[in-house]
Amino acid sequence: MPELEGILAFQMAPADVPRGLKLVAGLTGFADSGSAVTQFTEYILDTMESEVVAVFDNDALLDYRARRPTIYFDQDHLTGFEPPTLKLHLVRDELSRPFLFLTGYEPDFRWESFSRTVMNLVSTFDVVSTTWVHAIPMPVPHTRPLGVTVSGNRADLIDSMSVWRPHTQVPANAMHLVEYRLQETHHDVAGFVLLIPHYLADTEFPVAALSALESIAAATGILFPTDRLRGEGRDFLAKIDEQVDNNGELSKLVSTLEERYDSYMKDNGLRSPLMDSDGALPSADEIAAELEEFLAHRRRSEE
Repeated sequence: MPELEGILAFQMAPADVPRGLKLVAGLTGFADSGSAVTQFTEYILDTMESEVVAVFDNDALLDYRARRPTIYFDQDHLTGFEPPTLKLHLVRDELSRPFLFLTGYEPDFRWESFSRTVMNLVSTFDVVSTTWVHAIPMPVPHTRPLGVTVSGNRADLIDSMSVWRPHTQVPANAMHLVEYRLQETHHDVAGFVLLIPHYLADTEFPVAALSALESIAAATGILFPTDRLRGEGRDFLAKIDEQVDNNGELSKLVSTLEERYDSYMKDNGLRSPLMDSDGALPSADEIAAELEEFLAHRRRSEE
């Protein structure tokens, strides 16, 4: 099989991969607040048609002692050795449109080699844009929409979606380096940082995964199935609200965060890309109805 930088092996012939696709990435690293990236990547691979394009070499990129794989001890013998994986997938969205999906662990070693390999993939497959997502804890309330910080060179996304634009040094991850290198080549690239309520950072927060899907969809036009996540998100929030109502200290914390959030957003002036000319937002039911009508029209046109 062909290899790039000695750390990537193709599982399908590169000639069989469509050109001119969009690349989406979500790698689990030192910060995955609300298990946003983990849920986001698992949800896509569970609900959408996909096949593996290439696999990265664990022995070159993974620190086994820092992230020890699990193995099952079955009475008197070992079985079920499952090391983590870092793969490039070819996925099809709800309209059967293909896109490339990079998912798995954040490399522990050889970041420059990894970055060059991703750039070579972008060049080889004539990738038109790269969009990635990760999540960090922030002092924000769960009762308000999740905010995002947008990096990269997509001014349209930064202007319409980035609610927090800090001037600060941050611990880098491998996808930061990839974005930085791609930006140097003027390739269209955007990174979304999901701002997760800090008191939910250690939970599996379905709304975080939903926000990741919505952010990627806004940047790429890829259509994801979201019904299951929306239902899980409503159930999760209902349980959190119940806990808040029964805990005076937590209720006070959430109220304080709400006041700060509302004050900040009042002066933010962020305009949603969904707003009409009068500044009004469509309801969730209106969006769902419009999408249903579009899909029905598409099915009729294919008959």
